[in-house]
Amino acid sequence: MQAETDKVVIVITRGIESDLSSAAFAVANGGLTAGMKVSVFLTSTAIDLVRRGGHGVTQAAPFKPLRELIENFQKRGGTIWVCPPGAEARGYGKDDLIDGVVIAGSSAIFGEIKQGAATLSF
Repeated sequence: MQAETDKVVIVITRGIESDLSSAAFAVANGGLTAGMKVSVFLTSTAIDLVRRGGHGVTQAAPFKPLRELIENFQKRGGTIWVCPPGAEARGYGKDDLIDGVVIAGSSAIFGEIKQGAATLSF
């Protein structure tokens, strides 16, 4: 049985083409509501979710618009990391991403896991 934790890392690989990206941010917000420290790691097409203007182009019913889910997550203290090779492959630098997003490698995830974080993936 795994020890109790107040941290979770959510890995998202799906972008604006998938309703799973909205579901992932809805779950991330739910974790914050439950009092957890929630970090999201975006890789592959999910990186486009935090490209300036990218998160405003989708809404998967019955979820709130993705822009609102992401902004809510950040305002409530959630952390968003972007995979460096994925950002580089798309030609994205820090200025191409919405405010507050950090380009950070997998060591950020493993740092949280070493401290007992649970993990989810979408």
